[in-house]
Amino acid sequence: MEDEVDRLVAAWRRERPDLDVEPLEVLSRVSRLARHLDRARRLAFSEHGLEPWEFDVLTSLRRAGAPYQLSPGQLLTQTLVTSGTMTNRIDRLAKKGLVERLPDPNDRRGVLVRLSPEGRDRADQALAGLLAQERAILAQLSRTQRGDLAGLLRQLTAPFDNIPG
Repeated sequence: MEDEVDRLVAAWRRERPDLDVEPLEVLSRVSRLARHLDRARRLAFSEHGLEPWEFDVLTSLRRAGAPYQLSPGQLLTQTLVTSGTMTNRIDRLAKKGLVERLPDPNDRRGVLVRLSPEGRDRADQALAGLLAQERAILAQLSRTQRGDLAGLLRQLTAPFDNIPG
């Protein structure tokens, strides 16, 4: 079965036979898949009234376990955004009643962000919707193929995820 990347690679091989375009066969597919996944994620989240960034923050809190709270600094680490961006996101989520700010009992100047019951419900529902979308995307692969692919992708992503600093 041919895909768009096969056509793109064939065209480059025709136009630039002096270049080794083999990396495109893998990484262009990863890039295209990422765009398809982004669309599927946006659809799954919008069905639950969430934006992707809202899902990221809410699920970071949900994964923390009861009482579903983290400091803004911990949220920064998990969502890879700046402190100004996180402050804005917490404000917007609090205004929607999905999180609340609480004083940090261990730091008089600090705050904790806690998932509200509604935030927890929305995060759980959106996660279930996302997993259904993602299962459909992977349906053509066997369990073994999915495991093999996950392992190969881990080899590519681990160096980026483990850069110090």
